[in-house]
Amino acid sequence: MEKPEGASGPASPPGTESRSAAESRSPRTSGRVEWLLVVTLLAVPMAVVPGGGDPTLVSLWGFVTLGGDGGALGGYPVWAYFLDQPRPFASLPPSIRAWPLAVGFHLLAAGSATCGIAVGREDRRVTGGLLLLASAATLWVAAGLGVRFGVGATAGWLAVLPIGAVATAGVAVLAYGGDLRRVVVR
Repeated sequence: MEKPEGASGPASPPGTESRSAAESRSPRTSGRVEWLLVVTLLAVPMAVVPGGGDPTLVSLWGFVTLGGDGGALGGYPVWAYFLDQPRPFASLPPSIRAWPLAVGFHLLAAGSATCGIAVGREDRRVTGGLLLLASAATLWVAAGLGVRFGVGATAGWLAVLPIGAVATAGVAVLAYGGDLRRVVVR
């Protein structure tokens, strides 16, 4: 016999709540647009080095020189850069050592958003936090490149444009900002 609405009675034993009640308390997952934004960040260059003539795109995956020898594209993958290094990883500049962190944080954020879309399981605070960490690591790489390319009095502040860090922080704040605020304000 069903209990009429509004009737009081003994509470349900723990763990026997209806699925819809449990789902209503769980955080939302990323939508398709948010997922697309996070995955697109994997293709956005971390930095652009305008240079004297041929700009270089510094992506998560390596260097791409536009209009190099005879107008052709030139590329140098990041793993080749690390494998060709005669110095041990620990002796590289801190901004170069942050490069794998930037890649890892971006991939983890994309994986988190993908889980939200594919299986409906995601904590948006984790995805947003990973994007903020990816933005910080990407900015660190771009700042290090700026130092090596003479940012400051010799070349000006636009020697390296950190578009990846700005784009990643923008997606984190615009798409996941409400969830990130709930981490701080409770």
